[in-house]
Amino acid sequence: MDWRAATVGNVPVDFRYHSGERLPVEVLVFEVDPEHVEAFLDVDHEVWTLGEAEVVGFAHIPFLSKEVWLDDVHPGRIIITFVWESIESWRQVGEDHVQRELQARFDERFPHRVTLLRALHEESNFGIHRVSRFERSGPGHQHR
Repeated sequence: MDWRAATVGNVPVDFRYHSGERLPVEVLVFEVDPEHVEAFLDVDHEVWTLGEAEVVGFAHIPFLSKEVWLDDVHPGRIIITFVWESIESWRQVGEDHVQRELQARFDERFPHRVTLLRALHEESNFGIHRVSRFERSGPGHQHR
């Protein structure tokens, strides 16, 4: 997936595009009290993101990306998506002992109510997957 250049109108744009993937995607939808969103995001990053990135048995981070989205129409709603390198990596991180340890750390640091509203990947029997990705570079960034 190399960076390429194109012109849109008279403006040069760097981008990359890759298709033909089949990468498993995890989608979680949580709800917390709106006044605790920032604290949730901080603790989620420190405990879950970094904790799953450092699971013993991996020579590298087992997920390719993690994005966190907020919904302005539903304050307190947090959507988290992971793109995993493989279903096997996801399952290894999902082992009970790993999840229990991380959940205990999270609960210790975030004592507020958290409701899991949906786990879309479970609703689809882990069938959600990324098939392509298009990404432009940010303003003023050159990826050459």
